[in-house]
Amino acid sequence: MNIHEYQGKDLLRQYGVPVPNGKVAFTVDEAVKAAESLDSKVKVVKAQIHAGGRGKAGGVKLAKSLDEVRTYAEELLGKTLVTHQTGPEGKEVKRLLIEEGSDIKSEYYIGLVLDRDSSRIVMMGSEEGGTEIEEVAAKTPEKIFKETIDPAIGLLPFQAKRLAFNINIPTELVNKAAKFMIGLYNVFIEKDCSIAEINPLVTTGDGQVIALDAKLNFDDNALYRHPEILELRDLAEEDEKEIEASKYDLNYTALDGNIGMMVNGAGLAMATMDIIKFYGGEPANFLDVGGGATAEKVTAAFKIILSDPNVKGIVVNIFGGIMKCDDIATGVIQATKEVGLEIPLVVRLEGTNVELGKKLLNESGLNITAAESMADAAQKIVSLVK
Repeated sequence: MNIHEYQGKDLLRQYGVPVPNGKVAFTVDEAVKAAESLDSKVKVVKAQIHAGGRGKAGGVKLAKSLDEVRTYAEELLGKTLVTHQTGPEGKEVKRLLIEEGSDIKSEYYIGLVLDRDSSRIVMMGSEEGGTEIEEVAAKTPEKIFKETIDPAIGLLPFQAKRLAFNINIPTELVNKAAKFMIGLYNVFIEKDCSIAEINPLVTTGDGQVIALDAKLNFDDNALYRHPEILELRDLAEEDEKEIEASKYDLNYTALDGNIGMMVNGAGLAMATMDIIKFYGGEPANFLDVGGGATAEKVTAAFKIILSDPNVKGIVVNIFGGIMKCDDIATGVIQATKEVGLEIPLVVRLEGTNVELGKKLLNESGLNITAAESMADAAQKIVSLVK
């Protein structure tokens, strides 16, 4: 789950991580009122959307007067901002962060992620702040430094100081930078983050170390422990189909193709996507119904797939282990009747009660194409769609 920058900064502030003073605004008048309350000659007007690259897309403005704040707020609110992360369709700006300006001396990058190779949390740092970390990794990887953190003892002060020295934080600010990093790590661990990224971390003319931007993502599987984080969810920033899928514990991600997929298991879903592409098709979604799907879940999955107007055919690829093939067949039949399916449907079943599942499909009287293997299913759906 993602949250907005201003929400992330509010959270960091609770852990003693320095951030600029600022307020959220949903209207132009609120933006001007927020600017009036800030003790700063320069105010920053920042579009709040769940995507990076806002500055390059014109979503961050420096205002030197209240009139400029009003002008920029009028310009940004309601605007569709297109960045390298939003895709060409962009995202509508519905809220702004009005923040005090900072006397920036230098910019740095600090981030926390889970390193799957070591199964440890890693803090990364670079003196190339303000730049996409992927770009830094590609062009100047020697400027990225890492500290692997032992989960039993957490981020130690000497590790934080070593990272600060390596990314060339001024010596007199190393202790402040280390305190900043430890606070960020505490947020990451205690709130079950999946990503915590500060880009840029800046040093200021008055000797402060502050987070000028903040990106915090959270592990969906841990949200039951954090109702206070779940309250920060902005559904307007999420795909409607993905929101509906979450209600049924379905793992759904929309893609750009025209072949809808319903599969059980993430690995099988990825393999199904690959084989569809191998035979010249394009998946319209990733949809994993999980290991214990019910007829109700299958029906919901069909409706979600069909809510995408680009879908011209559906392939169902189920390996029944815990999930029984006859239950899936019942769900497919129920969903097909309920939604009045008019596009091609190819079903491949294997596993527990597979013969019973196939019998139910064959005797349903519905226009369902059976497949004997993944390759057979992919070839058939691609052919039918074309």
